[in-house]
Amino acid sequence: MAPRYGRCAVAAASCCGSEVADLFASDMAAVDTGPRPLADRLRPQKLSEVIGQRQVLGPDAPLSVMLSSGALSSLVFWGPPGVGKTTIARLLAHETDLHFVQISAIFTGVPDLKKVFEGARIRRQNGQGTLLFVDEIHRFNKAQQDGFLPHMEDGTILLVGATTENPSFELNAAVLSRAQVLVLERLDLDDLELLAQRAEQELDKPLPLDPGARAALLEMADGDGRALLNLIEQVAAWTVDSALDREALATRLMRRAAQYDKSGDAHYNLISALHKSVRGSDPDASLYWFARMLEGGEDPRYLARRITRMAVEDIGLADPQAQAVCLQSWETYERLGSPEGELALAQALVYLALAPKSNAAYNAYKGARRAAKQTGSHPPPKHILNAPTALMKDQGYGKDYAYDHDAEDGFSGANYFPDGMDRPDLYQPVERGFERDLKKRLDYFARLRTKRNS
Repeated sequence: MAPRYGRCAVAAASCCGSEVADLFASDMAAVDTGPRPLADRLRPQKLSEVIGQRQVLGPDAPLSVMLSSGALSSLVFWGPPGVGKTTIARLLAHETDLHFVQISAIFTGVPDLKKVFEGARIRRQNGQGTLLFVDEIHRFNKAQQDGFLPHMEDGTILLVGATTENPSFELNAAVLSRAQVLVLERLDLDDLELLAQRAEQELDKPLPLDPGARAALLEMADGDGRALLNLIEQVAAWTVDSALDREALATRLMRRAAQYDKSGDAHYNLISALHKSVRGSDPDASLYWFARMLEGGEDPRYLARRITRMAVEDIGLADPQAQAVCLQSWETYERLGSPEGELALAQALVYLALAPKSNAAYNAYKGARRAAKQTGSHPPPKHILNAPTALMKDQGYGKDYAYDHDAEDGFSGANYFPDGMDRPDLYQPVERGFERDLKKRLDYFARLRTKRNS
């Protein structure tokens, strides 16, 4: 494998200018001989050493198939931090004999990109390809993303982008059409344990933890391999007389904050999980996702609004009281604030999860909107229009209007849809909760309507 800093120095020259590259090169010896973080020392030297990600690196997985066929395409790695996106990109360049250039969308502007593309063009003329790894690629704007296209198409670069955000929303369709999206997953506990064992071999000593504390350490990493190695490095530096238990570990180490971005992908994934747990009548799962969002720093007012929406959308008239419970819990939160007021929201969630479910009114509303768009220019039938002037009476406004209170059973059976429009069947209540009674009323009026109009 090429020296660890050799390719990086060329990357620096490409995107940062020769002066920075000279400074970088002059410091290489000092950096190489200085202390190296554990995560850097354990960086895999070949793809077979990568822990986890079997769905993309297994024998019949996409990357293995590409490499065995000699047809590596541009890629976008989508996954959380610390799962190997940069490492895999670097090893792909090594195994395909491509020059590796790494940039970050956070620190790279248009002039820098032009230098990168020019360097890749020169290498291509000299017979060597370039794998351009772009970290946080979703942070490039549309124009910057479009700038990659001609260089991808003519083979100047093989693009490998990395993102923690959903590429469907953050990347241009043109870029996505020229790259394959591969999803990298957070490391599971077995993967983290294997990583911990490698760290112990590298450190040449076991971690001073009993089984419970070791399990707690793996949990603290929250699926992030880099975070785990940083934690291990801290633990390994402690001088202790005996193995620490879970409580002692918790005293010395702070739990890593859960990954949560209130405006990003995790936000939408967790609110989706919360909503579907309520819809699925699972109060325990509902409370779990609710707590996950609160622990991540979500605004309880946002959750109060979404909880109220659940009552409207998924419970509706099967339990009309559900909306009132949500609004009361919201008001209680506003009066109490955090953290006491969050309990009121939790109680509303439990109520919704156990309430009878119906989306009949929701579906009826959507159906009415569709019908309104299709027949939006049709006027109401004249018999239900008011006629405040003689001219309007002459035009037939209000003629033969049947006043329902004067009709038998308080129901005239008159048509209230535009003339010539087929009567739609929009509201179809379910046989659950209060809607069971509403269905009986609906069926009753349908029978009367048929009788009056026969």
